[in-house]
Amino acid sequence: MKFYDDGDALTEPRGFFCSGVHCDVKGKRNGKLDLGIIYSKKPCSVAGVFTTNDVRAAPVRYCESLIQDDKTLCHAIVANSGNANACTGRQGELDTKKMAAEVARHFNIHSKEVLVCSTGRIGEPLPMSRITAGIRDAADDIIQEYDGAKAFQEAILTSDTCTKSCSAKISATVGEITVGGVVKGAGMIEPNMATMLAFLTTDLGASNAELQSILAEAVNKSFNRITIDGDMSTNDTVLLMANGNSGIQFSKESKKFQQNFVEAVEAVCAALAKKCVSDGEKVTKFVRMKVAGAKTPEDAEKVARCVANSLLVKSSWYGSDPNWGRIIDAAGYAKVGMDFDQVDLHYNDIPALIKGEPQVGNKSQWKEIVSGKEFCITLHLNMGKAYGEIWSNDLSEEYVNFNKSE
Repeated sequence: MKFYDDGDALTEPRGFFCSGVHCDVKGKRNGKLDLGIIYSKKPCSVAGVFTTNDVRAAPVRYCESLIQDDKTLCHAIVANSGNANACTGRQGELDTKKMAAEVARHFNIHSKEVLVCSTGRIGEPLPMSRITAGIRDAADDIIQEYDGAKAFQEAILTSDTCTKSCSAKISATVGEITVGGVVKGAGMIEPNMATMLAFLTTDLGASNAELQSILAEAVNKSFNRITIDGDMSTNDTVLLMANGNSGIQFSKESKKFQQNFVEAVEAVCAALAKKCVSDGEKVTKFVRMKVAGAKTPEDAEKVARCVANSLLVKSSWYGSDPNWGRIIDAAGYAKVGMDFDQVDLHYNDIPALIKGEPQVGNKSQWKEIVSGKEFCITLHLNMGKAYGEIWSNDLSEEYVNFNKSE
């Protein structure tokens, strides 16, 4: 597998086109790109994973309803930033369908072949006159075959400080296929996913069922391992489109190729997930919280998540304070039967606790480690063989100031 950490990503698989335009979704006339389209002339198989929040935005429910039919094919995704179209009642549902219908009209396809995503402020109606004008302009750019891959990436951003993309290429019996991916997300990030939209494209041919199984597992290993602030959003969506333009079919290739494709999708999702954490709202550090020696994988993840979501722990990380007491406290309220006298704790590879005994002679090394921009904490419970891992970050005063108002 060849992995590329940036680039056009979504249009690197053959047959995909993108665009991004400014249509002033928020009414601020700031010139920000805020609506984009991904399009394939050839119909695509599609898979999706969505937020599990009881309150799900209209576009999430719309996409879920289409993808539940494993015969669904799609040509396009339209996405806007600046307005989540969440908690907007019947009008939100009508506006979602209107967005799909407008895209379909410009490309002469069926509205059920268009998926819709939105992100931004909750509880406000979409400015549909501006949205439809944006769809017209975005569709025209694609029809004219402008190179809009970067513009699409910019159009989906909200509080992100940068675009986030990557791609992977793998060889088949004849030729190669590409998996490209982009993501937006910087706040309200906590599985299942968050105010996070991720889009993947591939020129491999595969069925909806094959894609759904692969994507669901990849999301569990990546986007569902991250937490920025412990908040779950209403609009979380990950979509994977496969148009088969390579002429290579997943089901007809070798087991080795199939596994390579699975690993490529997982690698792209993992890289995008880490980019989300690193670009979290006003964060300064990326932290891998590992829990080993648990009785079950569920226990390991529960402990890791309790630590990674602790405001006290996250604040100490921001202050470069190796306060292992806060970590142990958070691990304890996961209530998995942890015995402190059996616990080992390491900052990177430097021990802080061995069987519950503080290794105080290493304190200066712990301090140096947590002063860095990226580090790993490993908590070994010595209760079993199960393992879990969460990717997280610190909590800064700038985060609080930023989120006083939008």
